[in-house]
Amino acid sequence: MNNIHWDKIYTEKASTTVSWYCDHDETSLQLLDEMDLRPQDAIIDVGGGASTWVDDLIGRGFSRISILDLSAAALAVTQQRLGKYPGTVKWIVGDVLETPLPQATFSLWHDRAVFHFLTNKKQRQRYVQILSDALKPGGHVIISTFAEDGPTQCSELPVCRYSPEQLRSEFGTLFTLISHNHVIHRTPAGKSQAFTYCHFQII
Repeated sequence: MNNIHWDKIYTEKASTTVSWYCDHDETSLQLLDEMDLRPQDAIIDVGGGASTWVDDLIGRGFSRISILDLSAAALAVTQQRLGKYPGTVKWIVGDVLETPLPQATFSLWHDRAVFHFLTNKKQRQRYVQILSDALKPGGHVIISTFAEDGPTQCSELPVCRYSPEQLRSEFGTLFTLISHNHVIHRTPAGKSQAFTYCHFQII
């Protein structure tokens, strides 16, 4: 996990031109709207960087939002965009596998950008442990990865691809799979990418 790689991308390219950009993460928003969350519940977006998902969270009235990303340059894009909401978001620059997070705090953990880059089994096990520790009892997880028919690389880096059943296996018995979706993302360049979205809840 290399911040230099991602800082270079967000320094050299407009955030709206990268392949993973979307105006609104409609699938995540639909899953969010199906949860019984309150505006004061804490939410963390892992790898949220320049994503617009935080804009929609603010639009829905959520007031305890954390965004964690390796790239300070990516976070700066969102900070500039959301300048009128300076007190709403906690910005965290760091690697999710190494950055201390508060325990039993978050009602929702959202990740559309990180998990499929963890190509090492020990990395994935550590990720799930960190996630488990950071979630409140009964907390939710929205995780999106490349699907089995999705790309094998992203931004010139290798990725893992998952079916819902494979993601369920990675997350283990502490989590219940509530629902899953196979979603086709259209990149700004007009290409199609297949994603697996899963909604889990910790027991």
